[in-house]
Amino acid sequence: MAPELEPAVLPDDAVEVGRILDAWGIQGWFKVQPYSASPEALFSCRRWWLQSPERGAKAAFAGTVALNIRQARAHSDGLVASAADITDRDAALGLKGARIFIPRSAFPAPAEGEYYWVDLIGLAVVNREGVVLGQVSDLLATGPQQVLVVGCQDAGKPCERLIPFVDAYVDAVDLPARQITVDWQPDY
Repeated sequence: MAPELEPAVLPDDAVEVGRILDAWGIQGWFKVQPYSASPEALFSCRRWWLQSPERGAKAAFAGTVALNIRQARAHSDGLVASAADITDRDAALGLKGARIFIPRSAFPAPAEGEYYWVDLIGLAVVNREGVVLGQVSDLLATGPQQVLVVGCQDAGKPCERLIPFVDAYVDAVDLPARQITVDWQPDY
């Protein structure tokens, strides 16, 4: 059973970044499945917010709780972490399935020309001629490149455009203006 965890309010800019898979070892460590292939935000943030699992799994806590992270490190195809209030395997098992949130403001600054997917969702996509192609609804990892999934309307019916997120097609990403300019035509 999990110890008394600190009830908390989810930050306004919270982003779901992973979930707790299981206990790891006997000293309170737990396995984490990050939702990103580059989980730097999980490594750099020392306070995580947890919510119980979505799909009917029984949780050892209700609502939102805060967890003070002592250490997080890469392990195998995921990562493992330890927290101040989680001191044994039983306590770690009480977190199984919990959804992990951290504030977007705690993410490390991306390198020049790099973007977090969460920052691209919702941006308008326009081509060089100023034609609005739609709005980014998702991104796909296709191996060598990422692909923008752009929700649009075609003759009044919902549609999707898939635009490779590479320099050959993406001219500019303007986060303050909430717009991506692309070399792409509506009939592609």
